[in-house]
Amino acid sequence: MSSGLSVGFLLDRQWHWLRGEMETTKKPTLLALGRIFAETRTPYAIIGGVALQVHSPDPRTTIDIDLAVLSREVIPREAMTSAGLRMTGTFEHSENWVSPDGTAVQFTDDPALGNAVTSAEEVVLDEVTLRVISAVDLLHEKLRSGTDPARRRTKRHQDLVDAETLLDAHPDLDRHLTAGERALIERLPD
Repeated sequence: MSSGLSVGFLLDRQWHWLRGEMETTKKPTLLALGRIFAETRTPYAIIGGVALQVHSPDPRTTIDIDLAVLSREVIPREAMTSAGLRMTGTFEHSENWVSPDGTAVQFTDDPALGNAVTSAEEVVLDEVTLRVISAVDLLHEKLRSGTDPARRRTKRHQDLVDAETLLDAHPDLDRHLTAGERALIERLPD
């Protein structure tokens, strides 16, 4: 298991504790989703903050689990409902669910993530194989999201910090940057 993921679970517990809530983590929900998607043979990739925890040794917290799928039609709704998850809303490119322990789960079928789903890497967590977006695809996605004017400003800033975190952890990713992405990184404040 990634040490960043372990630290992420610790941060989950501390975040809930500081809010006076029961100490919990996303780990049970992440494992349940991994089992469901394996049993239903559904292609997916974990993206967002959890993926960053996998690919970076730096501590990073996130309150939800983001997953990319090729289309929302492939989401195994019946299996998820049987596992206690429930749908809470649908939007243009996303579908939101919540697990029995309150962990938010967001699925996206954004076409820009199609290749990331098919080329996802496998990570084993407690004997459950999880599919995680590759570091290079995550870098491109964070830079794309960091410049999307439709996203909240704070989310865009976090995405750009996440991209820099990935580059710090994996300097070799620099060779995968486009000229536009490189220029964006160079414009970020020191």
